[in-house]
Amino acid sequence: MPNPKITQSLLNPTVSTYRNLLKFCYFLTVFVLISCGNDTKSKATLNATENATTETESSEKASSKTILFFGDSITAGYGLDDTNDAFPGIIQTKIDSLGLNYQVVNSGVSGETSAGGKSRIDWILNQDIDIFILELGANDGLRGVAITETKANLQAIIDAVKAKSPNTKIVLAGMQLPPNMGADYTTQFKEVFSDLASKNDLAFIPFILKDVGGVKKLNQNDGIHPTAEGHKILAKTVWEVLSGVIKEEA
Repeated sequence: MPNPKITQSLLNPTVSTYRNLLKFCYFLTVFVLISCGNDTKSKATLNATENATTETESSEKASSKTILFFGDSITAGYGLDDTNDAFPGIIQTKIDSLGLNYQVVNSGVSGETSAGGKSRIDWILNQDIDIFILELGANDGLRGVAITETKANLQAIIDAVKAKSPNTKIVLAGMQLPPNMGADYTTQFKEVFSDLASKNDLAFIPFILKDVGGVKKLNQNDGIHPTAEGHKILAKTVWEVLSGVIKEEA
């Protein structure tokens, strides 16, 4: 049998019971508010940390200098499974390993001629560029474009860069043609690049395909475009000159 006094107390709670109940509700409310406050503060702290990290990363990216490779299929990495295996991507890896504050931009377009480069240079120059590597002309030579036309187009590109950003360092990559194009033409073609480099006082890579051009195992089946291994050699050839330009920038 239930205790009559206990039953009566539950059915008819006293003033003391009400007070105890109110105290419990009060403490429960305070506890919830404190918990929510701490949770809000934790979220605010987390958000502030995340925002600070994002702002730092954005600031670092904004403050980094830009190296832009302006070229044809060689720069673009034609035929490679991963375009990061092209020499500009390899150079970016090199730069990162040395802790240098440079961001590489690959602006290579397969099939590009000097005329095509001339037509898109103004659009490319809408961004800030600290070092500009010019690698064009090979497709002109393979198509037998007049030497004077190729030279004029390359000069126009150089002039556009200098006019837009006088402080931008320009590196000119030289190219050579296979002998089947004719002795006179191949000789004059080769001289175009050395002449332009001398005239414009540019850092110069005499032959970007040095130790790769004509080497079967380092080129794809077309015999023209380097393999991933070939691009590693290209990267070394370019870095020999580019590293000096970077030191001058420092």
